Amino acid sequence: MNNPFIELGIRHDIVNAITELGFENPTPIQEQSIPVLLTGSNDFVGLAQTGTGKTAAFGLPLLELLDFEENYPQALVLCPTRELCLQITNDLKNYSKNMSNVNVVAVYGGASISDQLRQIKRGVQIVVATPGRMLDIINRKAIDFSQVQYVVLDEADEMLNMGFQEDIDSILSTTPEDKKTWLFSATMPSEVRRISKKYMTDPYELTMGAKNTGNANIEHEYYIVRARDKYAAFKRIVDFNPEIFGIVFCRTKIETQEIAEALIKDGYNADSLHGDLSQQQRDKVMKRYRERSLQLLIATDVAARGIDVNDVTHVINYSLPDEIENYTHRSGRTARAGKTGVSISIINSKEIGKIRQIERVIGKKFIKAEIPTGFDVCEKQLFGLIHKVHNVEVNEQQIEQYIPRIMDEFADLSKEDLIKRFASIEFNSFLEYYKNAPDLNVPEDTRAGRDSNEKFPRTGMRADFTRLFINLGSVDGFGRGDLLGYFCNQTSLVGRNIGKIDVKGVYSFIEVPNADVDQAFNAFKSAEFKGRQVRIEISADGDRNESRGGWSNKKREGGGDRRDGGNRREGGNTRGNERSGSGFRDFSGKRREDRGERRKRF
Repeated sequence: MNNPFIELGIRHDIVNAITELGFENPTPIQEQSIPVLLTGSNDFVGLAQTGTGKTAAFGLPLLELLDFEENYPQALVLCPTRELCLQITNDLKNYSKNMSNVNVVAVYGGASISDQLRQIKRGVQIVVATPGRMLDIINRKAIDFSQVQYVVLDEADEMLNMGFQEDIDSILSTTPEDKKTWLFSATMPSEVRRISKKYMTDPYELTMGAKNTGNANIEHEYYIVRARDKYAAFKRIVDFNPEIFGIVFCRTKIETQEIAEALIKDGYNADSLHGDLSQQQRDKVMKRYRERSLQLLIATDVAARGIDVNDVTHVINYSLPDEIENYTHRSGRTARAGKTGVSISIINSKEIGKIRQIERVIGKKFIKAEIPTGFDVCEKQLFGLIHKVHNVEVNEQQIEQYIPRIMDEFADLSKEDLIKRFASIEFNSFLEYYKNAPDLNVPEDTRAGRDSNEKFPRTGMRADFTRLFINLGSVDGFGRGDLLGYFCNQTSLVGRNIGKIDVKGVYSFIEVPNADVDQAFNAFKSAEFKGRQVRIEISADGDRNESRGGWSNKKREGGGDRRDGGNRREGGNTRGNERSGSGFRDFSGKRREDRGERRKRF
């Protein structure tokens, strides 16, 4: 029986290679895009969720269209991070392993530029690059893109979010006007729409599912906890899922490192992945994760882009992302290639509004879940162990020589005693750990407002009001009265019902009744001020978050290539002194008390 990729127009030697890689049937984005791209005559925009096979969707047509008898750059693939750069390069090499004279070079920061220059000099048809390093090589006049026929912008939304717009402009200015540009993205924000208009002529647009929606195979859950209980609740969720193989997302590098260190000290197989790691360190972490010697990878949004690891069971949002679109990318790390997965968000009561925003964007409701009790965790761990024992594969040949001594050792124990003692090896440690575990769920009467033991922020905002961020301020000519008039005219709300207005330089905060939040969002969906899109968002943490403007991207983590060196500051607040009432580790470096000794369990 022929592989269906043959029917799409892919040659036999490529199909044989991808068949060995496990490609049996094309994904929807591959099935729809490959015949279009094989014509080589269209600019193209492909919108599909993370994990749907976009690399093969553009990679296989490139291998069909290029002339590999010639050793000059014919295709350029730009992507946001070095992990994704390496992944695409390796995939293209695997797809073309039965072809001759195919040269693919990965160009990215954090690795020797001299080695990359040597590879380019030897001859290359496909260059896969991150924008910063690519621009560096172009400025050295070490590559000639004058004969490039195809440019692929992969994960275009994230490249723009990371601030690569100017770099992309500079790079594409060195390519021919008549090239074909293929743009692939998981979401279609207005910035990506503008880039498609700028670089493309009447592109063929293909959208798999509704724009910006999430993977239908992912369950979305959220847990509401107090800030001081966040780390303890996170560990309890992990313990309640003994077979977890997950990625944990944090907002900042510092938070990522602190949580990873805390987990390691508490006996979990975890490590961190963020922009401050060297390429060698990142490769080492990813090797361990792919080999499953790590069960939890703690990562920032930028560092995790391009991670393509099979069978990730859970994505945990320890901190919600600054940009709503990033939630789609995060959750897309699980449920890849048609499988199922769970995306968990650990939030405080003030962040419920963000959850509602995400629901509107992904088109799917979240499930409100309860933090498991200590008893629930112990029970789940016990039967997880029993299940593992029941299904373990016995190496009869190797263990045979030890059976007589084992039987002698257990001769005075009944079958029931043996089972009890064996199960207790792990069970006792969990019983000790969770014997006085408190309820970490926020009581029902505090969920709609804020934690019962938490003071209102300095704004004095009432519980029936929501504080909104708006990207207009004094530099736009607004005072409090001006902004009140503008906001009311736009939304049809009555001025006397509006709460406090706090005007800053380039942004402001406005308090509106909770019942009017949706009306405000609908009113500003397509609003513009002097040609600039007006954006309103829920301000998550009162005055504490003013520096980053709600869900704005003013301060984003560096990543991908030359921006990894820490030249950019990161947004968000480092969580301090987050511990549970049971004395779990706090991030201020104080000694943990009453925790008891735990075994390494994974």
